[in-house]
Amino acid sequence: MSDVAVRFGKRLREVRETAGISQEKLAELASLHRTYVSSVERGKRNISIENIERLAVALGVSMRDLMPADKAPEKKRS
Repeated sequence: MSDVAVRFGKRLREVRETAGISQEKLAELASLHRTYVSSVERGKRNISIENIERLAVALGVSMRDLMPADKAPEKKRS
């Protein structure tokens, strides 16, 4: 899967753990399956914008809060 999927998954896990919510509880709150949440957190699934919104609502955060930090641009060699 792509680097951005892995970074999104890490960010989702950070926000979920900070909220003190298990994957199972988050999945229930977002009306998703626990294995789906797990695969997103591991960067194994390309998540839809609709499911990002479901997760954000379930966590009580904005969608922006779930976005990973921008990847540092690679320096071009001259």
